[in-house]
Amino acid sequence: MSTSNFPAVTVENQAPRKNFKNAIIGVLAVALVAVGGYAIVDKNKTGEVIHQQETTIAKVSDEKSDVQKSFDGSLARLDSLGTINTSLESKLKDKSSEIAKTKNQIRSILNKKNATASELAKAKTLIADLNGKITNMEQEVARLTQENQSLTNDKVALTADKEKLTTDLTATTVIKQDLEKKVDIASTLNASNIAITPINIKKNGKEKITTTAKRVDKLVISFDVNNRIIQSGMTDVYVCVIGPDGKAISIEKLGSGTFTTREDGDKAFTAKVPVDLETSKKKNVEFAFVPGENFQKGNYTIQIYQNGFKIGESTRELKKGGLFS
Repeated sequence: MSTSNFPAVTVENQAPRKNFKNAIIGVLAVALVAVGGYAIVDKNKTGEVIHQQETTIAKVSDEKSDVQKSFDGSLARLDSLGTINTSLESKLKDKSSEIAKTKNQIRSILNKKNATASELAKAKTLIADLNGKITNMEQEVARLTQENQSLTNDKVALTADKEKLTTDLTATTVIKQDLEKKVDIASTLNASNIAITPINIKKNGKEKITTTAKRVDKLVISFDVNNRIIQSGMTDVYVCVIGPDGKAISIEKLGSGTFTTREDGDKAFTAKVPVDLETSKKKNVEFAFVPGENFQKGNYTIQIYQNGFKIGESTRELKKGGLFS
């Protein structure tokens, strides 16, 4: 038996406290496990998200790289067209402008540091469009180049034809000129039956042939001219009368002067006689020559020119005569 005034503590009163404490500890343990599990799950999810993001970034980066390579290929095709000449460039001006615009749009996307997948997809579409335009330009360049080559070939052919025609024309002109020269020469008159008649005129007007110089009042010169091919019409015949002193006699009233021969250059003539010709018909020419002073004894030479050529010549001697001649 106890002598204490306090009531005795029984085992039954301590057991419930211990059980409550254990329950709390259990709940906390479960909560801790749950939090740890959630943290593990959340970490795993975060890692998965990061991995997915990294994969997406890598994919976008690869796509951007592919887009860049594709764009570089398109630019290389354009560079191959860089030798377009000026004439083709003017014809392809509109196409070049469209291509430049598309290139700028693609570069704008590729220059973005964080280009999105949708933007890269748009870049791909633009590159496909760019390649289509480049293909069309290549075809157009090929067509225009072929046309230019054809034009060049035509020009070369035409130039060759022109040179041949020029050569042929030159040859024809030379032949024509040669023929004209031959015809011109062949149409020169022939002089024949040249006669120089010294005439003495009596007081009663009658005329008498004489060879005495001091009695000669005039020389009557006559000759025939003809040519088988000369055209009918007027032509000039030049008559040169050369006196005993060897000089051409000039008479103002006969229109004496100078003319150009084909072989001797300029030459003095005594008289220019117009002659009306008919093709293939002989024409007689006659005129009287009266000097400005008395005839001198010696030889008087008559030279006849037409078309620059000497066509006839004859000489007549006038004598001194006797005391009673």
